[in-house]
This record gives sequence, C-alpha cells and structure tokens, in this order.
Amino acid sequence: MMKELFSRTPAALLSGLLLLTGLAACDNTAETPTDAGGADETPTESTTGAAPGEGVSVTPAYNVLEELFQTEVINIGLEQLGYTLESPKELEPSTMHVDLANGGIDYIAMHWERLHNDFFENSGGDEQLERVGVVVPDVLQGYAIDKATADEYNITSLDQLTDPEIAALFDTDGDGRANMTGCNPGWGCELVIEHHFDAYSLRDTVQHDQGQYFALIADTITRFEQGDPILYYTWTPLWLGGVLAPGEEVEWLAVPYTDLPEAQGEVSEEDTTAQGVNLGFVVDRMRVVANQEFYDNNPAAVQLFELVTIPIDAVSAQNQRMQDGEDSPEDIRRHAEEWIAENQDLFDSWIEEARAVESASR
Repeated sequence: MMKELFSRTPAALLSGLLLLTGLAACDNTAETPTDAGGADETPTESTTGAAPGEGVSVTPAYNVLEELFQTEVINIGLEQLGYTLESPKELEPSTMHVDLANGGIDYIAMHWERLHNDFFENSGGDEQLERVGVVVPDVLQGYAIDKATADEYNITSLDQLTDPEIAALFDTDGDGRANMTGCNPGWGCELVIEHHFDAYSLRDTVQHDQGQYFALIADTITRFEQGDPILYYTWTPLWLGGVLAPGEEVEWLAVPYTDLPEAQGEVSEEDTTAQGVNLGFVVDRMRVVANQEFYDNNPAAVQLFELVTIPIDAVSAQNQRMQDGEDSPEDIRRHAEEWIAENQDLFDSWIEEARAVESASR
C-alpha cells in the first residue's frame, strides 16, 4: 500500500512522507499496520462477517467420559462458528434432560432416541426440547456372559437364568442367585433391565447389581481373568467390547421375546435384533437434543447438529484409547481434534453448510 501511495504522490511531498515514515519506525510504541484489503488475503470470519455464534455462550453436557468424544467434535465445530463454549457438565441422563429443558444447558450429543424417550417426554417433550440429527447410528445394548460358560452349559438365552442351577453358576455373593453387573440408578438402561426382570420372571434367580458401572465392570473383568463365569449388561460403542469381544471372550444372550417399557413405543422383534440375536433392546441411535430457545435462535448451530455423524467404529476406537490410559478430558479433546484432522474435508463441509444456513436466515 505504501508503494502505491508513493507512486501517486507529487515529488514535493515525497520528502515529507519519508520523514514521517522514519519517525514512525523509530517509535517503539507504533503498531504495525495490517493490510486488511490485500488482493492475496484469504477471507476470514472477521472480514466476511460469517461468525454466526459471536457473543453466544454454549453449555453442553454428557453422562460419562466415554460419551465426551462426540460432544467435543461438535464443540470444536461450534467454536469455529464463533460460539463461546463453557465447560461441559457431567450429569445423569434424567437430571440432564430436566436441566436441558430449563435452559441450564444448551445441548447434549448422547441422547439415545428410544432408550431416553421417557426422560425426553418427562422434561417437556417437543415443547421444550428438539431432537436433531444422528450423531452415532446403530448403537446396541444387551446382556452377555463369558463364552466358556456359554459353551459348556449351552446357555444362549436370558430366560435360562430362571433355572436355579444355571443361575447359581453366576453367583458371586453366596445367596444362590446370579449376580448381573447392571446399570447405574437413573440411567435409561436401568428402566429396561428392571422391566425385563419382571417380564422374564428373573427376580427369584437373578440379582441386578447396581452402583458405579465402571467400578462394577472392573470387578467383572477381574473375575473373567480369574476364569470365573460372568454375567453383565453392556452397550456399544464402548471400550469394553475390545476387552471382552462378543464371539471371542463372551457371547450375547438372546431374550425369549421382545418386551420393553411402554414409553419406548411400539417395538417389534426386528427392532431389537442385531447380529442374528434378539438383544431385547432397540437397535438405537444417538442424537443431539437442544433446548428449544437455543434451537430457535441459532440456525447455524442447529445445522451443525444436523450434519455431524461419527462412525461407531471411530467412537469405539477412541474409547479404547481411553481404556489404554488416555482418559483425561484433555486427552479426549485431543482425540476429537485428531479425528477432525483425519476427516478435515468432511468437517469443513459441515462448517461451510452451517455458515450458509445462518447467512440465508438473515
């Protein structure tokens, strides 16, 4: 720019300009000018005005650290759209949906559409919340036992545990009943497991062990390593499938027929069958749920929620890294950044479409 100015300046003024330039160069407090309109400059959010989230703070939430990965992928996208991200809250699913409806948080990325439907409806449903997109498709849940015991006693179905002799194989506290590692109180799976205990007449022979799931499953893994029979509830995506792999170390148990809580709606055997086994739980999908006010006022964020989809194998692989020791929130953030770098073109297309939606809404 200075060169162009010199070329257009009469000679009589040139010496004065040179003097002023020299004085500015000697002044240590002078700011270096930036060329905001150069022909070679790449447009940025500041030059294009395309920062739809500017001035808007967003508070996400998650249930367990194993679900933070997909939240961080979305958080990074929101940051690129100009939003300010607050620290994610760690909440139980039932509490989370209530807080979401009341505006204490703005979005979650770990809502299981069928499993968490009761929480969704009890927190105001469609009037206060909006389900958006599909973050992780084809997520599974079910009951599993170790393969050695399954093969030795030909155990393939959950209702075989009504036989006291079969149930006693999994007794860990000496009361004659099978001990099944189950769900935390307040989780959606707790409602289904308790429903199944009644539907399949399991209460006399099976005990639902509840507490902190990951502490209980650690004990379950230890028993397996010691050669003892194990019985537990699990889901995918989760690192546990890499430690106790179905078809290798463990086997899924089928249910005798599909029977689920009324809140999950009409469900057929086809809806609960995966890998040739009726697991008793709907083959579900993990979605974003947003607070209604946030949804209505942030079209760019909503478009991002609509577009982000992460393959279940990628989530499982990230979970395995957590099991291998990379399990801090900082590690998980880095995992999200690395996944984005590996899928940069796709991620960039999500951001571009989100900005376009914001521009079109103005």
